[in-house]
Amino acid sequence: MEPLASKIRPKSLEEFIGQEHLVGKEKPLRVAIEKKHLFSFILWGPPGVGKTTLARIYAKNLNAQLFQLSAVSAGKDDIRTIVDEKQTLDQRPKVLFLDEIHRFNKAQQDYLLPYVESGKLTLIGATTENPSFEVIAPLLSRCRVFVLNELTPEQMSKIIDRCKYKLKKDAKEWLIAMANGDARQAITMLENTSNLYQQITIENLKNALQSKFLRYDKKGEEHYNTISALIKSIRASQPDAALYYLARMIDAGEDPKFIARRMVIFASEDIGLAQPTALVVANEVFRAVETIGLPECAINLAHGVAYLAQSKKDRRSYDAYMAAMEDVKQHGNLPIPMNVRNAPTKLMKELGYGKGYEKYSKESYLPDDLKGKKYLS
Repeated sequence: MEPLASKIRPKSLEEFIGQEHLVGKEKPLRVAIEKKHLFSFILWGPPGVGKTTLARIYAKNLNAQLFQLSAVSAGKDDIRTIVDEKQTLDQRPKVLFLDEIHRFNKAQQDYLLPYVESGKLTLIGATTENPSFEVIAPLLSRCRVFVLNELTPEQMSKIIDRCKYKLKKDAKEWLIAMANGDARQAITMLENTSNLYQQITIENLKNALQSKFLRYDKKGEEHYNTISALIKSIRASQPDAALYYLARMIDAGEDPKFIARRMVIFASEDIGLAQPTALVVANEVFRAVETIGLPECAINLAHGVAYLAQSKKDRRSYDAYMAAMEDVKQHGNLPIPMNVRNAPTKLMKELGYGKGYEKYSKESYLPDDLKGKKYLS
């Protein structure tokens, strides 16, 4: 049976709710659709805000062939099949909608690049992650990025009304708050509750909220609780607990690059000067995750987590930086001592810029108001 979210999916911009800054009158995506402008772009925004729907509307209005792939399961062979001209006599332009494009590793993105560059494929990427970090520069430079916003409570209310279910005001408000701007999640929760119970009440909505996917929403409490438990276990030098929480996150479908990024941060924040090689290891884990992808990169993450958990800890550089930042905020831009100022011109040298500078001086180079201040103990 076709899911309700698919049944009520908008077929045109007139039916589409939200993202007025993109599809409102004279806004960029609407203009591109109306003028049938064929180009590659990336839709960046939270889940359930209309990325797939906009891709379908775009392809339909341009009378293009639409191919949908998920970067989680797709590979080079899938792309090769789509671009193989022998597979079809259809001469319409080919639009590839690649969901979760951030899950494509560098090698896969490199493979996709020449097809986008040559125009054999028009790419529409969808991602919940910042494409500046997740998409290789050559591919990103050939795509326009459109940022989608979380749906407002008013927009969510209109979408829920389209589902044609009867529910009281308090249940509707609870559902809107729980879905947190994700229309697909709200619709799925409504459909599941309707299939299980005669009435849609807050209690029945809560009882229907049982699936792993909904329990581990990437913006929900369980997500933050688990990453918090992972980091605190590493900080406490408890590799067993850390590996357990890592396994929970991987099993729940967490983006491995999110975990790897937190490890890179931890290596400097909590280990720092005690074991400088920790940052090297964490960076290499991130690179391995980026290159290999799931499921194998979980092994790299486990390696990194175990290493960081067993490393000595030293937060001095982090604490020193935070103390320095406090002084910056409190004192503003204090005058920099003349002897450490840059002097690229003759006039600046005549004014005393750089005068008296010694490479290995023990004199403090801090501004006068902070002379003698110690940040790094």
